[in-house]
Amino acid sequence: MYNDNNQVHVNEGEQLTIEIKRMGINGEGIGYYERKLVFVPGALPTEKVIVEVTDDLNNFIRAKLMEILTKSKDRIQPVDDYANEVGGFELENLAYPKQLEFKRDVIRQSLEKYQPTGYRRFKLLPTIGMEDPTHYRNKATFQIRKDEDGNTIAGLYKARSHDVVDLKTSALQYPLTMKVMRAIVTMIDELGIPAYDEEKNAGIIKTVVVRAAIATDQVQVTFITQSKKLLKKHQLLERIKAELPEVVSIMQNVNPGRTSLIWGDEMIHLAGRETITEVLNDLKFDLSARAFLQANPEMTSILYDEAFKALDLKGNEKLVDAYSGVGTIGLSVAKQVREVRGMDTIADAVQDANANSVRNGIFNCLYEVGEAEELLPEWVNDGWTPTALIVDPPRTGLADSLIDTILDIVPKKFVYISCNPSTLAQDLVKLTEKYNVEYIQSVDLMPQTSRCECVVKFKKK
Repeated sequence: MYNDNNQVHVNEGEQLTIEIKRMGINGEGIGYYERKLVFVPGALPTEKVIVEVTDDLNNFIRAKLMEILTKSKDRIQPVDDYANEVGGFELENLAYPKQLEFKRDVIRQSLEKYQPTGYRRFKLLPTIGMEDPTHYRNKATFQIRKDEDGNTIAGLYKARSHDVVDLKTSALQYPLTMKVMRAIVTMIDELGIPAYDEEKNAGIIKTVVVRAAIATDQVQVTFITQSKKLLKKHQLLERIKAELPEVVSIMQNVNPGRTSLIWGDEMIHLAGRETITEVLNDLKFDLSARAFLQANPEMTSILYDEAFKALDLKGNEKLVDAYSGVGTIGLSVAKQVREVRGMDTIADAVQDANANSVRNGIFNCLYEVGEAEELLPEWVNDGWTPTALIVDPPRTGLADSLIDTILDIVPKKFVYISCNPSTLAQDLVKLTEKYNVEYIQSVDLMPQTSRCECVVKFKKK
């Protein structure tokens, strides 16, 4: 029904029948009720569905899928039972070739929204996908809670809630991560170590992070705790040692109080090594617990190959590797350039990057702790001007001050690896003042999810 402003209003719990016209950038189906947008997770284009309203906001309605009256020919049976319950499995209902088309379309939607100069002429290449788009995630970050019966559970939050869904299996995780996670949950339960209770802000273990190095099958376990105190620590470590020989590194991270952040500032080394070793592009990388590495090593190599192809290196470049993490990009390409300099704000990652450089016998790379927008002008002032630049920022995109610095220096060769088409499109508005976009190549690092990675090749105007 309508109010005085001629706006559609519906009640929470009301059921509507709508047709799904397209998919939104988060993988949800989008339809219209009386010309008002309706977002329906789990629904696919061309489907006629019955939905239940969960939120009626000014400009759109959020709804829950209740029944599919007309099914899309692209709908498949999801590989996980709970695919539509928790975040990170948004596209499991959609046939894989269509997922790849969707990811290219997300880039197009973002460009249309922000309209950087010349965006209609940008060449959007077909998304490169995986042969088997399952069992690829090398890291599981699961919340630890108690269920109604007092059993310890581990999993992810239900969409738009803080209710944890117990994930006993996951077709997207590398099997070793799930084997270790389920064994750890059993140990926590049997030893009676208190799980975190968010409402009471009580208990000890909040989150368990299990990361596996796919090339070496070494596993690192990190317990994220409410305080330094870890009850039954000795028994827990003894059991891990006896039952899980693949776990070679055990860490504890202290993150007190109610917070939306997973990691706290204090890291404690509990047992084994402080790092695990992964192999990428024939190089060995030591990873500490907080160091970032893409979740899908197989496709990371392909993503980097696309980035290096776009850089078109000739051997004499001075390359900046911004947001460098543990040095995976810069070190992979070090032999093809004169010199690499990189930076990251996480000190542990920079330490790992410099250690990885030495470990691999690479001596033309230097990594420093700091913001790219601060270090880059310093280097230029000291007489070191880059001729090539590769950026791989977090989902928030590039800092405005870094964009200004790039537009001041205008390196001849410039490639942007993005994990968020929306912030990429925003950044392109300014970057296209001095650069043309030759093409955007999307690469599927996170099959079954709405996440999209891409490589942008720039040409100086």
